[in-house]
Amino acid sequence: MDFKAGLKAYYDKEKQVIDALDYEAIDACMNLFLDAYEKHATIYVFGNGGSAATASHMVCDFNKGTCCNLDHKFRMVCLNDNVPIMMAIANDDSYDNVFAYQLKDKLTKDDVVLAISGSGNSHNIVKAVEYAKEIGARIVAMTGYEGGKIAKMADYRLHAPVDDMQITEDIHMTFCHAITQLLWKYLYEQDGKEAIYRINQ
Repeated sequence: MDFKAGLKAYYDKEKQVIDALDYEAIDACMNLFLDAYEKHATIYVFGNGGSAATASHMVCDFNKGTCCNLDHKFRMVCLNDNVPIMMAIANDDSYDNVFAYQLKDKLTKDDVVLAISGSGNSHNIVKAVEYAKEIGARIVAMTGYEGGKIAKMADYRLHAPVDDMQITEDIHMTFCHAITQLLWKYLYEQDGKEAIYRINQ
């Protein structure tokens, strides 16, 4: 079987999505994250499925990669990383509440909620965003397709304009990597350090 034509079509479509990204919106989100960093505020990030993996990856890159060798660190917390607490909430209450429950009595108006959902309509994501709005926290929606409910509720948007879940998730990871790399370089410059990435030797 020859898959080359399909591969080319996939990557051609991805290139079109990259060309259509809203760089003003991405820049606004970067400045929001920088503001949270400077205020020692917490950024809560979460998602389901592939979006859960993206959320975990972002915590790694923000908390370690971007701040390596800096005294001041990002405070990013992934709400889908603790499987036992998620299962306990889902079992004793409802899967719809696995994220909102974890935010209650912790989230403040100075914090940031980064909600990741390809469709923008996942029930547990929507409930968490609704709670964040009640508290007055700043909300970022990372979405695909038409953006769904959370894009309408959010203050900031990281949007992949495509009706394709795999390409949506690809683009979401580029948001993570582009943002963390540029913030890493900026923060190192502010700290008088040279931003040189070294892999394990």
